[in-house]
Amino acid sequence: MDFLFLVLFIGAIVVIPKYISFIRSGYEAAGGTPFWQTLLNKGNYGEYLTFKQLKKLEGYQKVMMNLYIPKKDGLTTEVDLVLIAETGIYVFESKNYSGWIFGDEKNKNWTQSLGKRKKYSFFNPIWQNEGHIRALQTKVGVNDKDLYKSYIVFSERCTLKTINLRSPGVKVVKRNELLQTIRDDINSREKRLTPRMIDHIYSKLQKYVSVDEVIKKVHVYELELKRKNRG
Repeated sequence: MDFLFLVLFIGAIVVIPKYISFIRSGYEAAGGTPFWQTLLNKGNYGEYLTFKQLKKLEGYQKVMMNLYIPKKDGLTTEVDLVLIAETGIYVFESKNYSGWIFGDEKNKNWTQSLGKRKKYSFFNPIWQNEGHIRALQTKVGVNDKDLYKSYIVFSERCTLKTINLRSPGVKVVKRNELLQTIRDDINSREKRLTPRMIDHIYSKLQKYVSVDEVIKKVHVYELELKRKNRG
C-alpha cells in the first residue's frame, strides 16, 4: 500500500506541472489534442512542443492546430500548424523523428536512418506541406505564393544529415532552432497583414479546426490507403 502511494505521489509530482503548463499554453483551445492524447502520442507531443515555441514570438499573431481542409477531389488534408502573422502565413509540418535524416526537395521519398541496418522511407514532407498550402490558399482566398512560407520541423533528437533545398520559401529545421530561425525570417520580411486581416483569416479557417470525429476517422482511413498505394 505504501509503495502504491509512493508511485502515485511521484507520478503526481511529474504529471501535475506538465498539466498546468499544458493548460496555460492554450494548445487544446487552438485545436490541439487533449492532455493525455498529447502526452502519450509522440506525434501529438511534437506538435505541442512546436506550438509552445511559436507562442513565444512577438507581434500580433494567431496560431492554429490540426486543420482538416477539404480538397478539390473531395478528400481532406490535415495541416499540423498554421501561424498567421503580420508578415505572412507560415505553414508547419511536424516530424517528431529521431536518427539521421536524409532528403532532397526534388525527391519523392526521404530516409530516416536509425543505424546501419534500420532505414525507413517517408514521403517528402516538403511536397506534403505544398499540398497543405494549396488547400489553405483556396480557403483563405489569397493565392499570392509570397504570402505563404513552408516550415518542416524535426525533433531536436534527430540529425539533419543531408538536406538539399532549392526553394527560398522553404525551411527545414530542428525544433530547438525553430524560434530563432522564424524570428529572423519574420524580421526580414515586410508586413503584409494588419491585425484585422489576421483576425479575418483566422475566422475563415476556424471551422476547419473543430471538425466532427467522423471527418478525422475518414482522414486517417484515406492516409492508410495512400500508404498502401505508395508501398
